[in-house]
Amino acid sequence: MINRIKKLKYFFQLLIFIPLIFYFGKRSYIAFDEGFYALQARWILDKGNWTIPLWWDDYILDRTIGLQFLIAKSQEIFGRNIFFAYLPTTAAAILMLFITYKLHEEFFNKKYAIISPLILATTYLWFDYSHLATQDIIYSCLVTIGVFSLVKIKSKDNKFYIILFGVWIGLSFMMKTFLVVVPLLSLSPYLYIKKNLLFSKFFWLGLIIGFIPYLVWTLSINPYLEKNIIFYLFEKFNSLSNKNTFTNPFYYYFWNIPATLLPWSMFAIIGTISNLYDSKEKKYLLSFFPLILIGILSIFSTKTPYYTLQISAIFTLNTYVGIKYLFNSKRYKLVFIFITSKIVPLFIVSLTFTYYFVFKNISNFNFRENTFLSLGLLFFGLSWSFIKPKNSFKEILITLIIGPYLFTSFLLQSGLFTDRSRELREKMEYVSSLDIVKNQPIKVDKSGMNSSQSNSKIIRIGLLTPILGEGLERIDQLKNSELAWATDFREIKNNNDTYEVIYENDILKPWKLILKK
Repeated sequence: MINRIKKLKYFFQLLIFIPLIFYFGKRSYIAFDEGFYALQARWILDKGNWTIPLWWDDYILDRTIGLQFLIAKSQEIFGRNIFFAYLPTTAAAILMLFITYKLHEEFFNKKYAIISPLILATTYLWFDYSHLATQDIIYSCLVTIGVFSLVKIKSKDNKFYIILFGVWIGLSFMMKTFLVVVPLLSLSPYLYIKKNLLFSKFFWLGLIIGFIPYLVWTLSINPYLEKNIIFYLFEKFNSLSNKNTFTNPFYYYFWNIPATLLPWSMFAIIGTISNLYDSKEKKYLLSFFPLILIGILSIFSTKTPYYTLQISAIFTLNTYVGIKYLFNSKRYKLVFIFITSKIVPLFIVSLTFTYYFVFKNISNFNFRENTFLSLGLLFFGLSWSFIKPKNSFKEILITLIIGPYLFTSFLLQSGLFTDRSRELREKMEYVSSLDIVKNQPIKVDKSGMNSSQSNSKIIRIGLLTPILGEGLERIDQLKNSELAWATDFREIKNNNDTYEVIYENDILKPWKLILKK
């Protein structure tokens, strides 16, 4: 009987995450980076080329084919549906939540272990990228597995976890290449304590196993290249190390991390600082690891929000520590209660009404999106207003979780984080219904890809085109009775007896669907 109750408890805990992870409505991609990877995965299936990442008919050698391979394989097995393009990310997100749960058990205890993955699932940055078909959640999951394997290594007898610590490094290299060096350097203080680990034959066995996908791929692709693929990957790393469009000042993460960790930022910061004074080994992973990693990333020229996803599980654990610290503090408890139960709810409710009555009509959101967004914000604000000084720690934890949980659940089910190009998708659904489009490939005039706007549009248009044809260097390469996406308005206009505009719309601008007569 007791075992049944425990099983039901675990089953209920799994059900809690469904509204935060799964969305079964219509989806659409953003252009960068998920649309880029999804389009490459489409070409894998269309052309049967599982070795070389393509961009139209050209080789793209600045990245591995890891994510594109996973997306293509998922769609090959389960069907070429957009839902299955997200399956690798979704699977990694679920695994990362589970590992976060296990880390909570290891660092603290089984009590309240469900809180840490719930905090992670309702953190803005993690929630956002867990619903993008990119490599970032997969990579972050692998880093989290690496941290977990370190925690589980108590002696040389823990062979499985020693092997696992080697495996994650190789798999991470297949996802993010040289970026894997950053968490390894950040873990160096803890690795110094566990230095015997690096001399274990099981660690090296795991490292070899982890690098097998990369080694197989590099041996497959090298016959097509003038030099080893590692040199092309290093060129990309070198370009990211120098000044580029993603270059940001040294202090970038000092404001970006608190912004992307919302609504848990303050608790995470307090917990990270609190763990610095812990005399146990856990401070090396809960405080030194994320702080060193942020320092290394701050030196690196390229700075993006998703680089810190790899420490999001650690910040989640620190959030729990921060909440517990404030609750037990005689000095700060009343301030903590006042801010969370009065200031934050007042701000959120005010923001909700301001948006609904002032900004709703000027946004591009439809009725469903506006309703879900407003309700989510309102429930968030109202739920935190029920926090009282007399509440127990358990009651405060539950109340704190309910607000962000409802808000993120409503956000996901609204489609705002899954149907991100809704208007373009709706226009392309109409284009796909045209008789002239059915069963006929639509080519693309690559000369129109001359700006970030046109590139962004054609990636999303290409993904929604029923049968995507090859790329054309010039529009005059189009043969009679063939269709193409083009932007060269003057040539089309000046040769109106040769070309016919089948469809144009401001949403698809600057691209038009044309037919050569």
